[in-house]
Amino acid sequence: MKLDRSFYARLLALAVPIIIQNFISSSLNLFDVLMIGQLGEVTVAAVGLSNQIFFLLMFLLFGISSGAGVFTAQLWGKGDVPSIHRVMGISLAMGLTGSLFFSFMAIVLPQVSLSIYTNDPAVIQAGLGYLRLSGLSYPMTAISFTYAATLRSTGNTRPPMFVSAITISLKTLLNYLLIFGHLGLPAMGIQGAALSTVIARTLECLLLLGYTYLRRAPTAAPLHRLIAFQRSFVVNFLKIAFPVVINEMLWSLGISTYNAIYAHISTEAAAAIQIAGTIENLAFVIFIGISDATGILVGNKIGAQEQDTAYTYARRALMLGAGGAMLIGACIYLLSGNILSLYKVSPEVLDYARRILLVMAFVLWIRVSNMTAIVGILRSGGDTRFSMFLDGGTMWVVGVPSALLAAFVFHLPVYWVYLVIMSEELVKFFVSLWRFRSRRWIHNISQTVPA
Repeated sequence: MKLDRSFYARLLALAVPIIIQNFISSSLNLFDVLMIGQLGEVTVAAVGLSNQIFFLLMFLLFGISSGAGVFTAQLWGKGDVPSIHRVMGISLAMGLTGSLFFSFMAIVLPQVSLSIYTNDPAVIQAGLGYLRLSGLSYPMTAISFTYAATLRSTGNTRPPMFVSAITISLKTLLNYLLIFGHLGLPAMGIQGAALSTVIARTLECLLLLGYTYLRRAPTAAPLHRLIAFQRSFVVNFLKIAFPVVINEMLWSLGISTYNAIYAHISTEAAAAIQIAGTIENLAFVIFIGISDATGILVGNKIGAQEQDTAYTYARRALMLGAGGAMLIGACIYLLSGNILSLYKVSPEVLDYARRILLVMAFVLWIRVSNMTAIVGILRSGGDTRFSMFLDGGTMWVVGVPSALLAAFVFHLPVYWVYLVIMSEELVKFFVSLWRFRSRRWIHNISQTVPA
């Protein structure tokens, strides 16, 4: 019983700040889409598709930080802070390189980038200026992501929460002022949304760096450690982290492909997915927190050579996530009509979004179980190669072909295409459950780190 109380107390201590951070982010994103939605469905689709470039970058960064987090959580359990700093250095180098590539695509080749997702000239024209301006913020995002993720992996989940709350609130306020031209500011429309994004992400980066080094946090790495790229250390890092990066890029490219498919069905379909997606993101905040906290706890226990406790913690987290997702799914089912009534878009878009949300409500518990198992458990145990094949592979072998057939061969409406795509989640659910029970995912990789 003592172990139960200890687990849930520690899980909540780690998860609640992450949940609050994601709740603030997702809820204010919902308001952002509501504000942009006042400009019409073409603008909603333009912002949603423009953000696909940032979406790809975010999952590259998430892949890098998740791979690094496997090391960081176990190294923190072992008490090896210098090696954590070296992990940060590699993460920063990889993240900044990726961010510069995506900035180039957004700033120099915005029309090429948008044309991948839609052939609607009105949507492309509306998105060009937004993409060029928002692309300036990508390198700052890479730095922020690395420091925030490492802070969380060392158990410091509150500072990223406070910084995120400040900067996202600022972004929403600036959106209100700059999109519509309040308090004497010019009404910039979609460009105002992009400018507020750049300002908020720059401030986020400065605040995280300021907290880290002024408060001498565990992530306050001196420069000589950040650039200490020992060959043996980098090789060990890449063996674990590279499959996670590939996994996240495969997954994000798959999601991006889905969005391109939705957009080619119709602009109304793309707008409906964008609206439903913001609501889905809000529903996921609790479970992202549980998954991230699970990864930290399980990784710490494996690093401390307490494998049985790690397995017990993982099992409890799976049950907690699935049960909670069933409750949240029921709430989405009951409240979808009330939420959608806030949007000023065509009746066709609202009907599509309502049907998509109904599908989301019924499959949420399966998707949460998969996220907890793959991101929170298998990866934290160092089982990154299997996770890559399961998560990324299933999407491209099952999900994407099913989506293409449903949309372009059978010409199904967008909500049926979305339902067909969920078949990949069912496959992942049974395979990830089998892998978890086998215990073959538990690897103490902290022991492979050279002194």
